[in-house]
Amino acid sequence: MKTLFTSMAALLLSMPLMAQETSIDTSNWFDDPSTLTQTDGASIYAGVCAGCHMPNGQGAKGAGEYPVLANNPNLMTAAYPISLVIHGHKAMPSLGGLLDDAQVASVVNFIRTNFGNNYTDNQASAEQIASMR
Repeated sequence: MKTLFTSMAALLLSMPLMAQETSIDTSNWFDDPSTLTQTDGASIYAGVCAGCHMPNGQGAKGAGEYPVLANNPNLMTAAYPISLVIHGHKAMPSLGGLLDDAQVASVVNFIRTNFGNNYTDNQASAEQIASMR
């Protein structure tokens, strides 16, 4: 729970910067803190992931170590990032309770096809996410 709180605090502190860099409207993102309303991968990434992995997927080191997503061969197979997003790992919080199957698929497909990654085959699907929960 402490890790989730730390991640959410980092996210909230970085939101104004991310909004400027990505031109994404963040005005109503946390109106209901129990759900995330974004459905496209870019918005989900900006709202949930970029606070730790940075807006361009370059990762970070400091109070924690946040892996680089840019040009990352570990993203070649969709099952790996799906599992991390749903279940979490080390400092990465489990987001399976925050994101529905379609949202997980959308953000996984986004990171696999951006930041220098070009893993367009075997795209994640909501059905695949449901089977991995």
